[in-house]
Amino acid sequence: MTQRKRALITGITGQDGSYLSELLLEKGYEVHGIIRRSSSFNTDRIDHIYVDPHSEDAKLFLHYGDLTDGTTLRRILEQVQPVEVYNLGAQSHVRVSFDSPEYTVDAVGMGVLRLLEAIRDYQNRTGIEVRFYQAGSSEMFGLVQEVPQKETTPFYPRSPYACAKVYGHWQTINYRESYGLFACNGILFNHESPRRGETFVTRKITRAVARIVVGQQKKLYLGNLDSKRDWGFAKDYVQAMWLMLQQEKPDDYVIATNETHSIKEFLDLAFTYVNLDWQKYVEFDERYLRPAEVELLIGDSTKARQQLNWEPSVTFEQLVHLMVDADMKSLKKQERGSGNGFD
Repeated sequence: MTQRKRALITGITGQDGSYLSELLLEKGYEVHGIIRRSSSFNTDRIDHIYVDPHSEDAKLFLHYGDLTDGTTLRRILEQVQPVEVYNLGAQSHVRVSFDSPEYTVDAVGMGVLRLLEAIRDYQNRTGIEVRFYQAGSSEMFGLVQEVPQKETTPFYPRSPYACAKVYGHWQTINYRESYGLFACNGILFNHESPRRGETFVTRKITRAVARIVVGQQKKLYLGNLDSKRDWGFAKDYVQAMWLMLQQEKPDDYVIATNETHSIKEFLDLAFTYVNLDWQKYVEFDERYLRPAEVELLIGDSTKARQQLNWEPSVTFEQLVHLMVDADMKSLKKQERGSGNGFD
């Protein structure tokens, strides 16, 4: 019997981490995830695939650690001995990064360096190749220098989060070129799902729609409604992450739908879907504006489509409807006193 491939995921309890875990388990991997110690459980998104680690059926294992703690990262790497590492962990809320810039940069930027150093050291001592995926972000393009944005488009980050992501991106390339690490950057444009965090604008909208329908909420307060983003389905995007680490050579890829839509368009689709007019419920609140706005993002994923044979499978309209349906279902379940409604 061949030994099961082992993967290590930071940010396993997040949207992308949960979908990636499902994908890897389906492909026969043994999956290990790093979670931060907390006084409350925050594993909702992976509870449905988690079994007692002492069970014979266990293929998913969790380890306490943090991207700001290099010593623990090294210990976990030694213990798990993975062949693939996916760095999805971050303080990933752009607006929050203005309020907590130092922590954001430590986790998002320096966290990449700590992981790369741990992997380099581990490979040097064991001779085992570890393939590394770094979660980049379309926010790195910020004040866009080219439309659409592709792998060669210059970065112009507009937040502490984006600046830290640019640092992580270049360190990943640096370690690839300096030490021969199999290290890839995935420059993923916005990707959403019913598992998206509730403070992110898309989920904030679809959750509000569900709550307004059942009479639990009257108004939705938002910032810049004219921002345009390239929105795809998270489940499609984790497939691209995996594909990058299966190639013969490491490289960097933009993952996007090649379409852009405004927040107003998202609102219109979400509210119209339940026969409501969004303009009656949405109000502007300047607290949600960023000190420096990113107005337009649209990705050119030609390289990924050609080299990885990757394609998005869910349209913008389907994505919005999928999220509204999930939040409606979740609310009904809550009213009946059971479940969290995640599919």
